[in-house]
Amino acid sequence: MKKAIAIVISLMFVFALTSVTFAAEKKAAAPAEKKEMAAEKKEAAPAKADKKAAHKQITGEVTAVDAKANTITVKGKKAEVTVNVDDKTKFAPKGKTIADVKAGEKVMVKYTEAEGKNTAKSVKIEGAKKAEKKAEKKMEKKEAAPAPAAEEKKAAPKKSGGY
Repeated sequence: MKKAIAIVISLMFVFALTSVTFAAEKKAAAPAEKKEMAAEKKEAAPAKADKKAAHKQITGEVTAVDAKANTITVKGKKAEVTVNVDDKTKFAPKGKTIADVKAGEKVMVKYTEAEGKNTAKSVKIEGAKKAEKKAEKKMEKKEAAPAPAAEEKKAAPKKSGGY
C-alpha cells in the first residue's frame, strides 16, 4: 500500500513539472506573436490617424476677424489658427454670426482640416457671457449697503466646574 501511494505521488509530481514546462514554453512563444500583431497594428494605424487628424479643436482668444473673407484667427496655447467660416458653421449662443465675433473674445472653435484649409464646424463664444456676469456682480456689490455693526454681546459669567 505504501508503494502504491509513493507511485501515485511521484506521478503527480511528474505531471506538475511537465505542466509548468509547457506553460513556460507558451509564455515564450506569446511575446513573439505579440510583436507580429503590434507590427500589423502599426501599419493600420496611419490610416486611422488620418481620419482622426481631420477633426480638430482650438480654444483661445480671437486675434483677428475678417467678415469679408469669412475668417477668424484664434490664438491658442500652442499655435495660432485661421479658420474659414461658411454657411454650415454653427455659432453658440444661437443667433450669433461672424459679425458678432470680436477680437479679444475667448472662443472654442471645432474645425476640420482638409487639403490645407481649416473649415469651422462650430464656434462657441465663451468670453461674452462671462464678462457680462462679472460686470453685473461688481455693480451689485457696489450698490449693496454695508452691513450694520454687530452688537456687542455681554460675556456670561463662568460657572465653576466643582461639585
